[in-house]
Amino acid sequence: MFHETFREAWALRYGAAPDFEVAGIDRFLTHRSIRKYRDEPIPEETIKGLIAAAQSAATSSNLQLWSVISVQNGERREAIAQLCGDQKQVREAAWFLAFFADHHRLRAAAAAVGESAAGLDYNEFYTMAVIDAALAAERLVCAAESLGIGICYIGALRNDPDGVRAFFGLPEGVFGVFGLCLGWPAKGVEAEIKPRLAQEAVWFRETYGPSPNVEEYDARMRPFYERQGMKGDATWSMRSGRRVDGHHMTGREVLQPWLQRQGFDRR
Repeated sequence: MFHETFREAWALRYGAAPDFEVAGIDRFLTHRSIRKYRDEPIPEETIKGLIAAAQSAATSSNLQLWSVISVQNGERREAIAQLCGDQKQVREAAWFLAFFADHHRLRAAAAAVGESAAGLDYNEFYTMAVIDAALAAERLVCAAESLGIGICYIGALRNDPDGVRAFFGLPEGVFGVFGLCLGWPAKGVEAEIKPRLAQEAVWFRETYGPSPNVEEYDARMRPFYERQGMKGDATWSMRSGRRVDGHHMTGREVLQPWLQRQGFDRR
């Protein structure tokens, strides 16, 4: 699919080539979101293998507090696309998967052996379920990309939690964390490796470091934005600041009370 070397991918991530090389991890550095796909199926056997990869991810205490639902029916795919911000890639991907934090299965299993599962009411187990779902999905993504399959995470699954609950028939204790598109990248698709913050901004030694200076990253992102047809003078800091200003929540401002009603984060 994409074949940058370790040094090429590193330079695209950080703005300069490294003075070292780590063999065997090139593929992990070349990740990018793919939103245009060929009209070519991915066999169900491949998806079974990818789900096995997801289930092979780490899971705290082996509780496995996550689930995944695939949506392949055409009418239902159109409906879930609408619930996910009317995104074209949700309609066109060969497979669409929705990942869930899931307390329902464990609560039922515990009840069957006489345990109350009262601890699931604590925020710790909500956090654990979200982590489990994310770890499973990312393990699946790494496996998919190793096969040349393109992926795109869909955070907009959280835009309408009531709509998603009704669409999937979710019981109490299940929350849609994100969606995931899977498909063979369209021929000639242009999807760049997106620059990331310098490692010094995210990797500290021994204790948390001073507030990082992101001016270098703002400057490095400018040409990337311009190549994407976006305004280069709107920096990463500006865009990110606006994203968390509380006025761009796209429906997700209701999540805390919704989660409490759905059986999560009670104490």
